[in-house]
Amino acid sequence: MSFVVRQAQMPILPIGHDDIRVLHFSDLHLTPARRTEIRAIESFIDLEPDLVISTGDFLGHKDAVPVALKALDSLLDLPGLFVFGSNDYFAPLPKNPFSYLLPDKGKRIHGPDLPWHELAAGLSDRGWLNLNFSRAIMKINETSIEARGTDDAHLHRDDYSLVAGPPAKSADIAIGVTHAPYKRILNAMAQDHLDAIFAGHTHGGQVRLPWIGGSRALTTNCDLPTWRARGLTKFALEPWLNVSAGMGTSPYARIRVASPPEVSLITLTSK
Repeated sequence: MSFVVRQAQMPILPIGHDDIRVLHFSDLHLTPARRTEIRAIESFIDLEPDLVISTGDFLGHKDAVPVALKALDSLLDLPGLFVFGSNDYFAPLPKNPFSYLLPDKGKRIHGPDLPWHELAAGLSDRGWLNLNFSRAIMKINETSIEARGTDDAHLHRDDYSLVAGPPAKSADIAIGVTHAPYKRILNAMAQDHLDAIFAGHTHGGQVRLPWIGGSRALTTNCDLPTWRARGLTKFALEPWLNVSAGMGTSPYARIRVASPPEVSLITLTSK
């Protein structure tokens, strides 16, 4: 399995602060059978990040928790932040892939429950911060970072009011972490003047069409505009938004067209 490292710079640090290399990955959708993807994940450590952010959908199978923790083992020695997506809570089910192109009426059909409690415990025991409903302050390269997150908006598990409010005065920068980048979350974080937001869920559109200058996503599987389906973007005075196109897919929809598996390596730099 080959994957793309999408690199970009995000100029949000105060002047004079050292750069921070952020590895952002999402949507692993791991199963015990995905050995090539597991080897790819094990190689992420070679990117030498200072901070790791996962925006959810680690799991794709009831037996995937030990697989995920083993694949991430070396990264778990680094500072990390995580939230969950819908596929961490419920196993995938077969569905018509063309349904992703239809209007989302909010109806969800869930598969069997997955052992997300075990995953949360395994990540937290190694020191990663669970941001599903919390705020935290950490120091990376002498920069104080306030991070806040929400649980999965695609399942309506998000409640931004639990973490809302202006950033702590002691923080040099403030970032938000969420799985599905619905506009209600992005708008709320923008109103609190966060500097950046990290999200996943979209798979970059998963199927993209040739377009002027590259390709264009057909859908984001949420209300995010398709031009923001992957990568780093900024609109007006809103926070920077980095959407990871993710590494995996549902085991029932394994095809990606013009949207290869990827991780983001975002270098935070001085303004």
